Amino acid sequence: MANKKIQQEYDRWYKEKYSQSKERSAEFVTVSEQPIKELYTPADVENLDYERDLGFPGEYPYTRGVQSNMHRGRLWTMRQFAGFGSAQESNQRYKFLLSKGQTGLSVAFDMPTLMGYDSDHPYSEGEVGRCGVAIDSLADMEVLFDGIPLDKVSTSMTINGPAAILWAMYIATAEKQGVSSEKLRGTIQNDILKEYIAQNSWIFPPHPSMRIITDIFEYACNNVPQWNTVSISGYHIREAGSTAAQELAFTLADGFAYVEAGIEAGLNVDDFAPRLSFFFNSHMDFFEEIAKYRAARRIWARRMKEKYGAKDSRSWLLRFHTQTAGCSLTGQQPENNIVRTAFEGLAAVLGGTQSLHTNSMDEVLALPTEKSVQIALRTQQIMAHETGVSNTIDPLAGSYFVESLTNEMEAQAEKYFEEIEEHGGVLRAIDKGFFQQEIADAAFAYQKAIERKERIFVGVNEFVDPDEVIEIEILKIDPAVESRQQQKLAELRKTRNNDLVDNSLKAIERAASSRENLIPLIVDAVKAYATLGEIVQVLKTVFGEYKEQPRF
Repeated sequence: MANKKIQQEYDRWYKEKYSQSKERSAEFVTVSEQPIKELYTPADVENLDYERDLGFPGEYPYTRGVQSNMHRGRLWTMRQFAGFGSAQESNQRYKFLLSKGQTGLSVAFDMPTLMGYDSDHPYSEGEVGRCGVAIDSLADMEVLFDGIPLDKVSTSMTINGPAAILWAMYIATAEKQGVSSEKLRGTIQNDILKEYIAQNSWIFPPHPSMRIITDIFEYACNNVPQWNTVSISGYHIREAGSTAAQELAFTLADGFAYVEAGIEAGLNVDDFAPRLSFFFNSHMDFFEEIAKYRAARRIWARRMKEKYGAKDSRSWLLRFHTQTAGCSLTGQQPENNIVRTAFEGLAAVLGGTQSLHTNSMDEVLALPTEKSVQIALRTQQIMAHETGVSNTIDPLAGSYFVESLTNEMEAQAEKYFEEIEEHGGVLRAIDKGFFQQEIADAAFAYQKAIERKERIFVGVNEFVDPDEVIEIEILKIDPAVESRQQQKLAELRKTRNNDLVDNSLKAIERAASSRENLIPLIVDAVKAYATLGEIVQVLKTVFGEYKEQPRF
């Protein structure tokens, strides 16, 4: 039936049947407040060209997936985010997760490490080991991966401002294990742009931060070829309150900014682009999330090929890790979080993720216990082995609704790209507070919808149990972790070769003032057991520190 005829029949059906029936009293919109029609038909995707817009898995424009066999060939990497207290305690958690079938590691660092401070810095007081593991030097990194062969496991590290230093420690740790850097597989998040936009754990101003990132591109090309040098992150943009379309658009815009920085630094786009990876959120609107991932792959492939002139097909691939939405979890009735996480994980898998972290039910209350993280991991394993979801590739393709929603997500992203260009690009838009304001407005609208009960949050604004008593176990961090970490640091400073440390720090300072690549010098410094804080401090003397502009 031709689309014109279908539309006529739709109009008739609507008038004669649907308009005569009663609708529930509800807003039919996505989590991002995009209106959803009562029914989708071929007329909603009449301009969809299979070859141009979808294609086959593993082929341009990769809407249906980046590999030709997707999860029929290999399941996604199951990578639970973990780290707390000391390096030794986190090492034990990694071994526990690996023994339960986890297939990749993901390191959570504490706040002082994220901000580039050693554990004995006054700003670190009360924060050491609280929200992740404390890493001050190579000595801690050696303990963190003790007994874990780094040529056999891929490791993701959620670190941004001081990413180059933690990465150097990982490379040095592998060398001590007898593993060459060419064999290392993993990811450093290293996405400083989203820090300015959403998460606020920055150190240096944007321009020197981008210089460090292009130094990492160059070093990885020659020395760590299997390593993903940036995990361009929409996760934190979404957790800050953005809509799905904003997450999609702002993340890809950041990705394009890294590509342009690499090209401007004189690198061949095909030398570094294949090692760029992405990190998305999976929120509660099942279909919107799936459409977001499909649109992301298509947009990235088209831009990389048509705008940036990438010729290597690996440069066109958008490979991504997904984490279920921490912001969708509730302290009320926390067991419900297991169900939320399962749906969010399923959307990520149906959207073609390469790697997945499912949140634990207690993460809204504390760091996860062994029991809760095991349930979260088992959720992935049940999905992979019991539901049949991985038996075919992109099973929702051809759905009038999903294809229409994918097109809509792409159109919204393109509109944002134009707006960012009008602001002068990503860095200028950050300076103007464009991203921050857009996200704040979306977060406010979402919260008001919950308060007005236009959006139901089970156990929070509806189906509430007023007599609820939370009885799940809570993980508590021993306050003595901080003093023990400080003692270890003092001992390190006494026993290392401090002349070697001083010389390595001076070399970094000289290179920071020139165009010499910083990474080999940072690797030398960490091998001499210079601390994270010492290296960051030297770089601050040249680069300065970023200060956010006040806005009203």
